[in-house]
Amino acid sequence: MRLRNIPGADEYIANCEYVINDPTDYKGLWNKEIFSNSNSLHIEIGMGKGQFITQMAANNPDINYLGIEKYSSVLLRAATKFEKKPLDNLRFLCVDARKLTDIFDKNEINRIYLNFSDPWPKDRHAKRRLTSPIFLELYSEIIREDGLLEFKTDNTNLFDYSIMTIDESSLWEMCNYTYDLHNEPSMNEGNIMTEYEEKFVGQGNPIHKLIAKPINNN
Repeated sequence: MRLRNIPGADEYIANCEYVINDPTDYKGLWNKEIFSNSNSLHIEIGMGKGQFITQMAANNPDINYLGIEKYSSVLLRAATKFEKKPLDNLRFLCVDARKLTDIFDKNEINRIYLNFSDPWPKDRHAKRRLTSPIFLELYSEIIREDGLLEFKTDNTNLFDYSIMTIDESSLWEMCNYTYDLHNEPSMNEGNIMTEYEEKFVGQGNPIHKLIAKPINNN
């Protein structure tokens, strides 16, 4: 489905005080320069309309959050809503996830969230999937040794693929996974639903979730 362009979105994002438009300037300095503290730093890649990360930030004021969204027309919706009730521990980036290592230093991130990412179902597009080996390597370069990667989707083929890439990775190992999150109490405790998750659950579709951690090769 073609993403609808919203006129004025780029200009709005460029002038929004809650969007960091020069993120490479803060590599290794996010907590110090943006949040003025030394709290844990969590990121969501592909944050969409921002429901998940905004609620996470509201629930956890002692954790810093960055929502990353590639498309300004999508981020616009999250930012305009956020302006009505801003939080000190949440900021947004409009950037391609392939630039993560230009933006974050080694061991700078405590947790990475991937929620309902584009499945890119064609084999020739597999490298674009956010759980492909290419991206798993990028994540490993910015995550702390005790950090975690959390991934949720309703797409079973993408989930199977993600389990495979993690199992075959020399950089990550699986902590836990389920094909039916909302019927798995231990993994569903404290779960914050995204807009897509609410929609799919309402349709009776099972939600899949996995949690992985980096392998300490030292």
